[in-house]
Amino acid sequence: MATVILRLPDDKHMRLKALACRRHICVNRLLEDLSTQAIAEFDAENRFRVLAAKGDVAKGLDVLNRLDRVLGD
Repeated sequence: MATVILRLPDDKHMRLKALACRRHICVNRLLEDLSTQAIAEFDAENRFRVLAAKGDVAKGLDVLNRLDRVLGD
């Protein structure tokens, strides 16, 4: 396991501590959870971009249009 030294302004550190406390976890666990979430979003976006590059534009737009109708946007 790696160790990372992170420098934060005091006010941001206090807010992170408050958030971690509210979730009943330590700040280390909070930062680990947030980094996991960020990596998952990054991976999902990359997978989407790879699939989109291989895909059919017309089909993709059709799917988006159907989603808009279902979601009411």
